[in-house]
Amino acid sequence: MTYQICTRCIMDTSDPNIEFDAAGVCNHCRNFDQNMLPNWHPDASGRRTLDGIVAQMKREGQGRPYDCAIGLSGGVDSSYLAYVARKELGLRLLAVHVDGGWNSELATRNIENIVRKLDIDLHTYVVDWEEMQDLQRAFLRAGLANQDVPQDHAFFAALYSNAQSYGLRYVLSGGNISTESVMPTEWAYNAMDLRHLEAVHSRFGNGRLRSFPRVNFFRYYFWNRYVKRMCVVRPLNYLPYVKDEAIATLERELGFQYYGGKHFESRFTKWQQLFYRPRKFGYDERRAYLSSLILSEQSTRGEALAALAGDVENERQAEKDTEYILKKLAISEEEFRQIMDQPPRTFRDYPSNYALFNLKTAARDWLASRGIAVRPNS
Repeated sequence: MTYQICTRCIMDTSDPNIEFDAAGVCNHCRNFDQNMLPNWHPDASGRRTLDGIVAQMKREGQGRPYDCAIGLSGGVDSSYLAYVARKELGLRLLAVHVDGGWNSELATRNIENIVRKLDIDLHTYVVDWEEMQDLQRAFLRAGLANQDVPQDHAFFAALYSNAQSYGLRYVLSGGNISTESVMPTEWAYNAMDLRHLEAVHSRFGNGRLRSFPRVNFFRYYFWNRYVKRMCVVRPLNYLPYVKDEAIATLERELGFQYYGGKHFESRFTKWQQLFYRPRKFGYDERRAYLSSLILSEQSTRGEALAALAGDVENERQAEKDTEYILKKLAISEEEFRQIMDQPPRTFRDYPSNYALFNLKTAARDWLASRGIAVRPNS
């Protein structure tokens, strides 16, 4: 199949909702220019804003063991954020790591080095494997693109729960515009949609979710924000954040070892990104991450295309990992062939809170148009 590709970034028509202007520039680039760039200040003014937020966190942290919580996956973004928060901002961190059963050995070593060398307390929440396994089998059987929903939902639900158990109002997130400005909804539907998660599990799962960490729409977006007054802070949006420089700092200061790709700290995520999604849905998620680097001027378009074409070793390893993934999920080769052969599905094929998410976004935009600021939580 021949895809039309953006003349500015490297997103193409494997995104079913992509649109191009007369110059061949896609809607992701226009969204970056019109909606992200004007509100992104990784400069002196951003640092002043961040310093004010940090000062408030420290004031509220007086008399408590921590100033804030931070999710620590072992990936570059969260690892570098931990380094900045501890070494440059002087925050006392409660690091929360959620073990969904897919950590690579390298990720485990990186996390151990980070918390030891930065003197951070770490709380690890281990998800019940039978429940995670059942959920992930259900999502594969459902034929959906975002197979990371079970892992991601557990991660954020457990992070918030741990922060609240210590009376912490602030949660640090490694989410950032610099490396994550592009991601089509069709490729990565919102993992915080509990209605969607439970609907898929109810139809395709076998067991019950007794201890799996969950959080519903009301609690996540209203109770946590307006009653508990919790606030998600993304410090990397207030600072110059260059991926290669961040990796070099982590390697030099913390003995960090890079995984070779974004989110490759999870063996399952790496497999679904390089094998499952390209084979079943015909798109390569790396296009979004590389396009983000183009828009933040960390890469040229030519460099991004070369990186995409040259990552053969990771692609081959992901294909080899299929046997490991299926064995761990207790899925036979025959069932997996049937999963791959059935027509691709989208989140729209199952119950979800998609309409609620759209309503929330519309309400936020309406308030913003009238000069009413809404705290930028997830």
